[in-house]
Amino acid sequence: MDKLAIFSANAHIQLAKDICKYLKVDLSDALVTKFSEGEIRVKIDENVRGKDVFIVQPTCSPPNDNLMELLIMIDALKRASAYRITAVIPYFGYARQDRKDQPRVPITAKLVANLLTVAGANRILTMDLHAGQIQGFFDIPVDHLFAVGVFIDYLSKLKFKDLVIVSPDVGGIKMARAYAKRMSAGLAIIDKRRESPEKTEVMHILGEVVGRDTIIVDDLIATGSSLIEAVDTLKKAGARTIIAAISHGILSGPAIERVDKCQGLEKLYITDSIPTDDRKKHPKIEVLSVAHLLGEAIKRIHNEESVSSLFD
Repeated sequence: MDKLAIFSANAHIQLAKDICKYLKVDLSDALVTKFSEGEIRVKIDENVRGKDVFIVQPTCSPPNDNLMELLIMIDALKRASAYRITAVIPYFGYARQDRKDQPRVPITAKLVANLLTVAGANRILTMDLHAGQIQGFFDIPVDHLFAVGVFIDYLSKLKFKDLVIVSPDVGGIKMARAYAKRMSAGLAIIDKRRESPEKTEVMHILGEVVGRDTIIVDDLIATGSSLIEAVDTLKKAGARTIIAAISHGILSGPAIERVDKCQGLEKLYITDSIPTDDRKKHPKIEVLSVAHLLGEAIKRIHNEESVSSLFD
C-alpha cells in the first residue's frame, strides 16, 4: 500500500478521512484554496511520482467550484508524474442532462466526462449514476458502484410486514427490482406525468400496496417534490408504513421543510456521498456511510483485483 495515495479537495473531506480509516492509510497532503479574485489554487504537498492516486471529490453543491477543484487537482497530479489518477466521484453532478430531450439544450454529462478525461484522469469510480448510460460517455474505465448493499444491510434488520419496494417513476424500475429481489419483497411503480422540472403530477400506482409496508427507492432527492407526491399517493392508496432509501441526499431548496411537514413519511435514509450539514440533521433523516464500499473498491482497484462483486 506504499504506492497508494488518497487525496481530497474541499467537497467532502470527512468521507475521504473515513475511506482512509477503512484502508488504514493517511490522507495525503494538498493545498486547495483560492486566490484573492476567486481562482482556485492547488499545490500537491508530497511526492506522488509513480504512485496510484485516488482523488475523493463529489461534484455536489457548489458544483462549479467542486468540479474545477477536481479538474485542477487532476492536472497537478498528472504534472507531478503520478502513475495513475482515479477520480472518486461518489455523487456525479451534471448527470441530469444526459440526453438532448429538447431543442437547443446541452448534454452536460458528456461535457463533464470529456473535461475529466482531458484533464488527465485515467479512471472514474462513482456510485448510483442518475443514468447508467453515462458510463458510455467516458473513453476511460468507469467503475459504477451501487448503494443498494449498504441500504439492505441496514434495512434488513428492521421488521417489515408484507414489504413492497416502490419506484417513484418508470425510470427507476431497475433499481427497485434490485431491492425487491434481494429483500424478497413485492414491487410497485408510481406512474406519473412531469409538468415541469420542479413539478410532477402523479397518475396511479402499478402494484399492490394496501396494508403493506413500503420503501421508496431512488438515486437522488433534490427539492423533494417527487418524493412527497409519491408518499401522499401511497398513503391515499392505503400503504401501512412508508420510508424512503435514496442514495444522494442533495436536499436543496425547500426539501427539508417538505420532509418535515410530510405526515406519511416515517424515515428518509440517505448516504454520505454528499456532505451533511446541520440543516440536514433532522429526526426523520438518517445517514448511512458508503466509506467502506468506496474503500473496498479503491483497495481492489489498487491491487488489480476484481471489483465486479461490488456492482451488485
